[in-house]
Amino acid sequence: MPVVELGPERCDALLRFFAALPEGDLTFIKEEVTDPDTVHSWASGPASGGRWVAVDDEGADDGEVTGYVAVRPLPGWSDHVGEVRLVVAPTRRGTGLGRELARRALVEAVGSGLTKLVVEIVAEQGAALALFTDHGFTGEALLTDHIRDRSGRLRDLMVLAHHVQNTWAGMDAVGVADELSAP
Repeated sequence: MPVVELGPERCDALLRFFAALPEGDLTFIKEEVTDPDTVHSWASGPASGGRWVAVDDEGADDGEVTGYVAVRPLPGWSDHVGEVRLVVAPTRRGTGLGRELARRALVEAVGSGLTKLVVEIVAEQGAALALFTDHGFTGEALLTDHIRDRSGRLRDLMVLAHHVQNTWAGMDAVGVADELSAP
């Protein structure tokens, strides 16, 4: 399943992807991903770049989107840091797609000069925690009762970080170093 950079031709498929996510998944996405103006701005405005989608049909411009990953550089004095945002269709979880998307984010972020990546994960999301720790992310913070889900329940938020220079050996172990040096 190809992972391609988000372009205008994929926005409608991405909107369908987000609209089909369970309500619980939407709770933990920071941006208003079901708003067409928001999603279309990602592919054409100043916020473009640093976003990729997994698509079922590589040949079709509007093939089914089954996963999304973004690396958003932080502003100002943290402009060396990128925040990773990743979501996979419920029907594709456990298939390795999340791992492929995380690897793409890591490769692209390092290639663009970012030296640290962070990802925020709800503490109960064990599979997401395993996915990112397998890619060299380590815990930096546990924020107790930091987020409220749509039913009003408070949840803990974990912040994981990947320090590029400190974890190069880990990147090499998962094949990222080879991808960075490939032509």
